[in-house]
Amino acid sequence: MPIYEYHSCGPLSCEHCENSFEVMRKISDEPLKMCPHCFNPIERKISRPNLAAQTPSMNESNIEKHGFTQFKKVEKGVYEKTAGKGPALIVDKE
Repeated sequence: MPIYEYHSCGPLSCEHCENSFEVMRKISDEPLKMCPHCFNPIERKISRPNLAAQTPSMNESNIEKHGFTQFKKVEKGVYEKTAGKGPALIVDKE
């Protein structure tokens, strides 16, 4: 469930909505219209999304460390090993 930020847009506000506050809600839920504490009008702020964590490094030493082998295409049907154990070349003889 995403976390939405809200801030007061009315003339009066309580300590809860004075600056801003966060609420975890389903995407399908309607946006809040009033502060749950003082019933002052509020609006949802546009905020930065929380993206997924960084992916593991795909450098050659990390690939080898985890027991994988990486090949790169040299030409049609020919692949050369760049990291890990295994044959130096893979050739498709079609």
